[in-house]
Amino acid sequence: QVQPVESGGGLVQAGGSLRLSCTASGLTFNIYTMAWFRQAPGKEREFVATISWRGGSIYYADSVKGRFTISRDNAKNTVYLQMNSLKPEDTAVYYCAAKRGTISSNEADFHSWGQGTQVTVSS
Repeated sequence: QVQPVESGGGLVQAGGSLRLSCTASGLTFNIYTMAWFRQAPGKEREFVATISWRGGSIYYADSVKGRFTISRDNAKNTVYLQMNSLKPEDTAVYYCAAKRGTISSNEADFHSWGQGTQVTVSS
């Protein structure tokens, strides 16, 4: 089992950048698909980005494509989300999630979730 722990959130001005990290304990990190989701106040949680266990497949939500980059370092049991050109509408709690097996962007497929890290983008 993998237990994700997110870090790197904070307050940034519009147009700025942040890098989120998610470190997952457990000995089998390199067989897990990892993903980032986010939940804005008053809204449902939504998919942001996902990366396959080797990093060979990556998907992004249309709303972040070209601005966000997901990557992973299996030697460090860590997945990253580099967020550039941030907008106020990116304000949300960002969650890291893990699933065994093939890549997915479906929240229901992910069984291990972190506690979330707050990202606030001021205008």
